[in-house]
Formats: sequence, C-alpha cells, structure tokens
Amino acid sequence: MLVDSHCHLDFPELVSDASGVIARARNAGVGHMLTISTKLSTFEKVRGIAESFDQVSCSVGIHPHEAGVEPATDVGKLLTLAEHPKVVAFGETGLDYFYEHSPRAEQAASFRVHIDAARAAQLPVIVHTRDADADTTAILAEEQAKGAFPGVIHCFSSGAELAEKTLEMGFYLSFSGIVTFKKAEALREVVKATPLERILVETDSPYLAPIPHRGKTNEPAYVVHTANLVAELKGVTREDLAAATTANFFRLFAKAKA
Repeated sequence: MLVDSHCHLDFPELVSDASGVIARARNAGVGHMLTISTKLSTFEKVRGIAESFDQVSCSVGIHPHEAGVEPATDVGKLLTLAEHPKVVAFGETGLDYFYEHSPRAEQAASFRVHIDAARAAQLPVIVHTRDADADTTAILAEEQAKGAFPGVIHCFSSGAELAEKTLEMGFYLSFSGIVTFKKAEALREVVKATPLERILVETDSPYLAPIPHRGKTNEPAYVVHTANLVAELKGVTREDLAAATTANFFRLFAKAKA
C-alpha cells in the first residue's frame, strides 16, 4: 500500500470526479490520502471530502498564499477545528517568497500560529517553503526552542542544507512528482541522502504530475510513479519503499486511520 501524503481533493480539477479519483487511487495501490486545507473559509469542503471516504484524512490551515487574504486565525480556533477525528495535521502553512501573494510578515505570523497549534496538540505541521529556506529554517529553529512539535516539509524541492537542518529537527521530507523531472538531478541527490525512515511521497495534485503524466492534471493514483523512482534512488524494492513510506506516514500522522 502507498499513501499520498499531500493532495487537494477539494480543488475543481479533482472534486468534480471525487469518487473516480478515489477509485483510481485504490486500483493503483494507494490506500490512504491526506487532503490539504489552504483556507479556513473553505475548510468545511475539505473536511466533507474526508468524511465521505474512509481512506481520506484532512488537515486544517491557511496556505501562505492566502495569509494576507484570509481572516487571521488563532491557536484556539485551529485547535477546536482539529478536534474532528478526520483532522490529523495543521497546514499547509509556511513561507513562499517566489510568488509572494501575501506579505512576508503576514506569512510568518500565520506560520507561527500553526506551529503553536501543532505544539499544543502534538499534531504535525505541514510546511510549504519556496525561495525562503533561510527564514523557514530560522522560524522552525526558534519555535523548536520553545518546545518540540512534529512536522514535514511537503513537496520538498530545496537543497541539501534545508534537508539536513530540518531532518536534524526531526522533520520528515515529502517528495512529489518534481523528483521525476529531467532537470531535478540535485533533488534526486537529496532523496539519496535522506534516511528511508524520514521519507514520504505525495502528488500535491492536481499539480506537478510526474513523468509520464507531466502536463496533465495530477491525481493521487500517480503517486506510484514518484514512489517507483524514489525506490530506485534508494536502492530498495518498490514493495519495501511502499511499506516504509506508509509506516512513516502513520507514524507522523498518528491520528490518521489506515
């Protein structure tokens, strides 16, 4: 069994055929999916999808793109929403300096609120970081000094330094279809250097479809292609990679039900 540790089943490209998406994932050997919240204003839709399918869990949170648009949240609200049995994590949250759809200060403030909730509930924080490695590392280190919290760098596409520093903090790294792209040799080296017990695989669907589906709408079934390449890079069988990443997922997202 494989797990797609990060997908967006509420997005228009997937929600219109949710049952078909889930069925194709199951047929491909994907036994569980974590659908990710990007706005509190649409969280009920995300939670509703998780409630509708046994093999789907969800997160609650505000994407850094939305940090300047969504009403500011607080720890209490996030913790209340996370009491639902299907909610297994906070986020995705973090910093995105590539697009900067929201002011950096508001991204950072939102990031810290999610971390506070993760620390209080001891549920993972799902971190998005793009072109913001130094500030992401600094915030995580500052917050870790206040008390430990679990987490994952999702859709990891940074370099070895961020990988090393976040692994030292106890984080997991989740790899997407980007690892299959022709120009991603540096990222493949990060995969090789990452301990197998800290690796997750994801689609980030409907985006970033792996080769051989690049350019098409991505969906959870396609996580198989990413997993196959990661297995090759780690020098293990596909079955062993599936078993390891699935165990890693349920160890990190301990609230999720297999």
